[in-house]
Amino acid sequence: MENQDQLSAISATLERIAHALDALAGTTQATAAIEDGIDAYLWDGAEQTLIPVPHVNRVPLDLLEGVAHLRDILLDNTLAFARGHGANNALLWGARGMGKSSMVKAIHAHITALEETGLSRLILIEIAREDIATLPALLRFLVGRPERFIIYCDDLSFDRDESSYKALKSVLDGGLEGRPPNTVFYATSNRRHLMPRDMIDNERSTAINPGEAVEEKVSLSDRFGLWLGFHNCDQDTYLAMVRNYVAHYGIPVDESEMRAKAIEWSATRGSRSGRVAIQFVRHLAGEKGKAIS
Repeated sequence: MENQDQLSAISATLERIAHALDALAGTTQATAAIEDGIDAYLWDGAEQTLIPVPHVNRVPLDLLEGVAHLRDILLDNTLAFARGHGANNALLWGARGMGKSSMVKAIHAHITALEETGLSRLILIEIAREDIATLPALLRFLVGRPERFIIYCDDLSFDRDESSYKALKSVLDGGLEGRPPNTVFYATSNRRHLMPRDMIDNERSTAINPGEAVEEKVSLSDRFGLWLGFHNCDQDTYLAMVRNYVAHYGIPVDESEMRAKAIEWSATRGSRSGRVAIQFVRHLAGEKGKAIS
């Protein structure tokens, strides 16, 4: 009986390993489903399935202060995509906490709420960086569907010795299958070239042809038609962010008190950003006995 239990356990383990290898190779057929009324999903690469997200953690588009020019560029690109027109993959890179991921989610919600003739149903699918190797399997499931899909990866970057970036390059542009016309890929990253600088420098120093090696690394970013750079904000922009959140949530505080406390809050954290602003506003709401989401 004990031997039988051991054999069963080994068999189950081997089955899980085989499934994981198939997922990485993109040879399994996704069994995902798009549900009525749900327009956001998480992609589970190991299980080859989409997990519905009925309530997305996001802020209204008009609360993204200090990045209006970037917002307009990405909004126009996404609207063109939803209308069935030409659109680019987009890389949102730069300073932490400046609203890169918030912008993607807010734009999706904004367009989904529009009542415009000719707009396709727009679905947002988030894929984890660790599941990038299974991206081809996801695309094979989406190809030919009537909806249009934003595939979104937050905090995308690749470390030394990783090779999954090559699969992403092929999907974005250049592979036989390529990117289906009903999909667009948006990524956020703190790195403009998605690779650490020492990794690129190491390739330059050890390669037979240094220029070609570096080109291999940086060409991934070139597959994104839009590069949107987010930079640290100054004090006036930071205070405008705080002011916007305070007004949105109806927090009772006068301007001078809000300003003094907001400046002190940013000084204790050593930075100014949209993330620092909303963290301060949550703190302020607690002080004032105001509940916010």
